[in-house]
Amino acid sequence: MPLLRTPETTHRIHFQDCDMMGHLNNARYLDYFLNAREEHTTQHYALNLGALTRELGTSWVITKHHISYLRPANHGEIVLVRSQLIHYDNSNLVVEMQMLSEDGQRLKALLWSEMAFVSVKSGTRTEHPDDLMDMLEELDVPGIEYDPDGFDDRVKRVRKQLKQLRQE
Repeated sequence: MPLLRTPETTHRIHFQDCDMMGHLNNARYLDYFLNAREEHTTQHYALNLGALTRELGTSWVITKHHISYLRPANHGEIVLVRSQLIHYDNSNLVVEMQMLSEDGQRLKALLWSEMAFVSVKSGTRTEHPDDLMDMLEELDVPGIEYDPDGFDDRVKRVRKQLKQLRQE
C-alpha cells in the first residue's frame, strides 16, 4: 500500500496559545505545525524521530522556516493541518505545511521548513541512507516545483487553488 503523501489532522486552538485578541500567537503556529508533522510521520510512516536519532545517530535539524500568515486562527477554532514533502536531495528536505479552516476551504497559514540531515555525534551534514531515500522518493509530492526563492508564488498558487475549489 502506498504511503499517504499529504496527511492531515485537526487541532483545536487553545486559549494559552492566543494573544489578547483571541488569535493564535504567531510564534505558536510553529508549534502547531511541527506537532502535526510529528503526528503525521508517526501515524502514517511509522517514523519515530527519537528512535531514528538513537538508532542511526542522525537527525533532521531545521535550517530555515518560511511562513506566511494569511487569516487568523481563533481561540476554540478547529483547524486542519496538512503536511507534505515538496523537495529532497541526499542530505536535505523541505516540508510544506498548511493550516486551513476545518473544512479545508480557507488557507490560514503556509509554512516551508527546510531541514538538513546531520550526524548527532559530529553535528555535520550527512547523507540519507538508502532506505530513507527510498521513502523520501515515495513521499515527494509530484507537481509541486520547489524553488528556494518561490515561497510567495507558492502561497499565491495554493490560495488560487482553494478559491477555485470553493467556487465549484
